[in-house]
Amino acid sequence: MNREQNLKELESKAFDLLVVGGGITGAGIALDAVLRGMKVALVERQDFAAGTSSRSTKLIHGGLRYLAQADFGLVYEVGRERRIVHALAPHLVHPDRMLLPLVEKGNYGYWLTLLGLSVYDLLAGVNKNDRKRMLSKNETMRLEPLLRTDILRGAGFYAEYRTDDARLTHAVLMTAAKHGAVVANYTAVEGFIYDNQKITGVEAVDEVSGRKFNVSSRHIVGAAGPWTDELRRKDESQSKSIIRHTKGVHLVIAREKLPVQHTVYFDNYDGRMLFAIPRDEKVYLGTTDTPYSGELTDPKVTLQDAEYVLEAVNAMFPMARLSKADVESSWAGIRPLIEQSGKSATAVSRKDEVYESDSGLIVIAGGKLTGYRKMAERVVDRVANKLGNKKSSTTEKVQLEGAGYINYNAVENHINLLMERWGHIILNQKTATYLVHTYGRAADGILELLPESGTNEEKLLSAEVQYCVRNEMVVTARDFYERRTARLFFDIGSLKSNGDFILSALARELGWDDGKISREAANLAKEIHRVTSFSVGE
Repeated sequence: MNREQNLKELESKAFDLLVVGGGITGAGIALDAVLRGMKVALVERQDFAAGTSSRSTKLIHGGLRYLAQADFGLVYEVGRERRIVHALAPHLVHPDRMLLPLVEKGNYGYWLTLLGLSVYDLLAGVNKNDRKRMLSKNETMRLEPLLRTDILRGAGFYAEYRTDDARLTHAVLMTAAKHGAVVANYTAVEGFIYDNQKITGVEAVDEVSGRKFNVSSRHIVGAAGPWTDELRRKDESQSKSIIRHTKGVHLVIAREKLPVQHTVYFDNYDGRMLFAIPRDEKVYLGTTDTPYSGELTDPKVTLQDAEYVLEAVNAMFPMARLSKADVESSWAGIRPLIEQSGKSATAVSRKDEVYESDSGLIVIAGGKLTGYRKMAERVVDRVANKLGNKKSSTTEKVQLEGAGYINYNAVENHINLLMERWGHIILNQKTATYLVHTYGRAADGILELLPESGTNEEKLLSAEVQYCVRNEMVVTARDFYERRTARLFFDIGSLKSNGDFILSALARELGWDDGKISREAANLAKEIHRVTSFSVGE
C-alpha cells in the first residue's frame, strides 16, 4: 500500500463509497463493498486500528455473559462468526480453551453453567470435539493448580479463540486494498461537502504534510468508534449523542509470575468477570468496564484501575501475590457502546446499530470485534440498495491477506517449514512462531529481506521494518512497535534495548532527518513511560 499514491487517487477520483474510520469495522466495510464491485475509499485520522481496534481484550469469542442478558441473537451471530473469522485468518485467530471456575457465591452455578454452555454450543455451532465439559474441583485443580481452593466447586471448560486485534484489522485492510480499495491513514475529515443539503464528499487534510483536499463520494459511512458522535456533529443535520464511552484496561505480566495454562474467565467480589489470558511468554489481565468521559485518543491506565485488576487476580490466584512492580506493560481502550438510559456500563448491550442522517451520512456504532464482518455486511447492504447493486456479501469466502492456509494445522506446518529453511541462519521456534502468527504467508518474504550484517535480532528487525513500511503504510515509529508488532505491550524489554536501532531502520526507509529522529525518540520514551506507569486521575 503506497500512501502517497493513494492520497493522489483520493483527490482525483470519485467513489461510490467513502468509509471514515480505519478500525476493524471500517476495514470490513471497505472489503465487503469493494468485493461487490463498488469504487471504495477509506480514510483514518490516526493510524489504522489506533483506537479500540488495537486495545480490546483480543478475543474472538461469543460472549458467554450475553446469555445472562438473554441476548440470544447476539450470541448466535458472534458465536458462528468465531469459526468464520478463524477460517479467514487461521494464522491470526488461534483456538483457545477457556476455563470458567465455579466458585461459592459466584455468578455461575453448576446447573446454570451447564445450561448456558450447552445453549452456547448449540447457538454457536461448536464442533463436537470442542464442546463444553463440566469439570469437578479435582479436575479443575489439575488443569489450573494456582486457583483458589477454598471457594472452588468445579469449572466449565469450553472453546474460544484468541487474536491480535490490530493485525487482524490490517489483514482486512490489506485485503481490501488488494482488491482495489484506496486507503490512507493520517487523513482527517474536517467537514462535509453538500449539494442540495445532501453530503457529496468530505474536506480532508493530510496530517503528515498539512495539505488539504476534497474527496468526492456518492455515499459516506462513518465507522469512527469512540469518535462517532464527533463525526456526526460535523454533519449539519445531526447533533444528538448516541454513544456511551466505557473504559477497559489490561495489564501484562511475565507468565512465570502467573503460569496459567489456559485462559481463565473468573469472578471478582463485585460481580464483574475478569480474564487471565496467556500469550506466549506473557499473561495479560483484565478487564475493567467503567464509565469514561476523558480524552479518547490515549486513555490512561490509572493507579485505581491497576489496583482493581491486581486485587481481583490475587483473590482468585492467591499464590501469585502480584504487585504493581510485576506489571511490564498495560493498555486502556474505549468501548463505544450505544447509549441506553438507566443501564450500567456492564449491562449495556454490545449490539450494533446503523443510523442515517437527513443529509445521507450513514454511521454504525456499537458491536463487538468478533462481529465485525456481519456489521460490515449490514452497512454495505444498505449502500448497495441505494446504488441498485444486487450483489451479496462474499467476505465469508475470501481469506485475508497473509492467510492461504487450509486450516490451523497448516499454520503449524508453515512454522516447521520456516525452521527447516532458515533455522541454520536466524530462526528458533519462538521466532518462527512469532513471524507466522504475525504475518502469515508474508513471513517468507520478510526473511528474504534479511541483511547480511548485524545480530540476529537486528537482522529480523531490519527485515520487519522494511516489510511494514513498504506494505503496511507505517508512518511513525509507534505504528511499527505498537500496532504492527505489539512489541510495546508484549515485548517491551526488546523495545527498550533495540529502540534506537528500530528508529535508525525506520529513518533509512522513510528518509527521516535528524530532527525527525529526535522527535520519534522522544515519542518512544513517552510511550514506554505511558504503558509502564499509572496515572492518578482519569
